[in-house]
Amino acid sequence: MSLACTRSLFFTAFVAGALVLGVSYYLEYSVGLKPCGLCLLQRFCLALLTGVCLAAALHGPGRLGSFVYWLLGLFCSLAGTATAWRQVLLQSDPVHLSTCVPNLTELFASSPLIGGVQQIFEGAFDCTQISWTLFDLSIPEWSLLFFAAMSTLGIYQLLRLVRIGRQRPLGGELSHPALSSD
Repeated sequence: MSLACTRSLFFTAFVAGALVLGVSYYLEYSVGLKPCGLCLLQRFCLALLTGVCLAAALHGPGRLGSFVYWLLGLFCSLAGTATAWRQVLLQSDPVHLSTCVPNLTELFASSPLIGGVQQIFEGAFDCTQISWTLFDLSIPEWSLLFFAAMSTLGIYQLLRLVRIGRQRPLGGELSHPALSSD
């Protein structure tokens, strides 16, 4: 696949991520929805994914660079998928939660980063509330769908780059002896 197609795919992923980020800020500041800790982690993963896609679109990398960018994007997408999946699970069974996670600033000031993220993943009561739906799907469910789609795109592109790399290594010679006679 040509460089222009790779750049346009990264740019399309950037635009999609920027639109989703814009919607999340609109729902927070215009509609008045208050995001919980898991929502903020999903937003952070989305911002990282959007930044990676923007950097890749501006950089216009070759095959190896594209592989690295898709790998970084896949990592961000999988982290967002795990966070959204956890919140969907918490929303489906809110009975077991009655604890309250302190303010995020206080949480990260009192405990290390990993401990704070672990405490957020354990959940809080505000993570289980469904305050807005569209087509009967809550915000975390929409987020899960977006991150799953971006993960699928990343996996497909990585597998495609590996397949192309096996047929034509970076040095230009063919890796399969049967193809060299063509």
